[in-house]
Amino acid sequence: MTTQQRQGNVVGIITMIFLFGMIAFVTNLAAPIGLIWKNDPGFQSLGMLGNMMNFIAYLVMGIPAGMLLSKIGYKKTALAAILLGLVGIFIQYLSGKAGASGVWVYFIGAFIGGLCVCMLNTVVNPMLNTLGGGGNKGNQLIQIGGSFNSLLATVTPMLVGAMIGEASKATITDVNPLLFIAMGVFALTFIALLFIPITEIHKAENVKYEKSPWAFRHFVLGFIAIFTYVGVEVGIPGMLLFFLADTSAAGAGLPVATAAATAGSVAGVYWLLMMVGRFIGGGIGGKVSSKTMMSCATLVAAILVVIAIFIPSSVQTMMPAFTGKTFVMAQVPLSALLLVLCGLCTSVLWGAIFNLATEGLGKYVPLASGIFMMGVCGGGIIPLVQEQIAGKAGYMASYWLIVAGILYMLFYALMGSKNVNKDIKID
Repeated sequence: MTTQQRQGNVVGIITMIFLFGMIAFVTNLAAPIGLIWKNDPGFQSLGMLGNMMNFIAYLVMGIPAGMLLSKIGYKKTALAAILLGLVGIFIQYLSGKAGASGVWVYFIGAFIGGLCVCMLNTVVNPMLNTLGGGGNKGNQLIQIGGSFNSLLATVTPMLVGAMIGEASKATITDVNPLLFIAMGVFALTFIALLFIPITEIHKAENVKYEKSPWAFRHFVLGFIAIFTYVGVEVGIPGMLLFFLADTSAAGAGLPVATAAATAGSVAGVYWLLMMVGRFIGGGIGGKVSSKTMMSCATLVAAILVVIAIFIPSSVQTMMPAFTGKTFVMAQVPLSALLLVLCGLCTSVLWGAIFNLATEGLGKYVPLASGIFMMGVCGGGIIPLVQEQIAGKAGYMASYWLIVAGILYMLFYALMGSKNVNKDIKID
């Protein structure tokens, strides 16, 4: 590899890592803002609906994004995604000016934002995996990129929670400053990316596909695993946020005036631990296989969630929290701490699943990446189902759905990820 090629790879890696962070910023606006709409009389049991709109966009955009990747390349696909993100955030801002119909305007904005992050994910993951050379090294780069993703995922709910203050009195206009910042970042990123050289990979105009990614069993099972994973990743802190912010919930015990801010910061610790976990994953990813990493992480996560379900909410502990004005040690249910600790486990699963599901796909990787992104809609569907279970059986009981998802991922790591279709031509 020449010096120029190495420099191009470094620039490409840094750019992809930054885009990875933007994915988290857009995605993690949805659940905290859901606290505002959850207090709307017509949407009391649908606080996760905006989150679902964000993720259901993956189902719509996944395959088109993969096709774009094959036709116009990584850079142009990323530029188109950033423009969509700018439009989506602007529409969310307009929802604050739409009066009674504002919630529907917001849902449209959340959906368009989802189209953006789907396209960015389709670009970032195969790019980092390939620049790392696939295998353990490819997974390692995805974990490093995921660390920056988790950093912004940590900050976003904290900022939204602080701006909301008391959820029962908040409106969408309370988070306008954050939306303005988001629009500014998207605009600057678009301009910067225009001048950044990106080495194109997997781009070929006359590639003949004898099969499809669906012909690979480990990819199909991996698609189910990513659907499950994103639902678990979002559902754990999302439902915890609602539980802690619900001052009528037995054992939560948070002051009404600061409940939303405290809940947002406690849930934010989950994303902070995901960042820590991804740093660790990035450090050991070159030596530890994706299969081993995923097996250990899912086993520990299952144990933590099951214990959290059975511990009474009256059993409490202290956790750092931001009330909107100052940092304090807040008293929260011990189950909240156990669920937050799951962030260390879920942190490494995205990269591991993507790595295992696309291993050995060769020329099918761009198409597989697009299809793979369709599975991310699980991040909208599973939390919405979990919210309905919580409404009928209680917040902690809803986490049995999360346990089921984690156990499926453990199965995928141990058995489902084996490539049994090595006879298919991939070059």
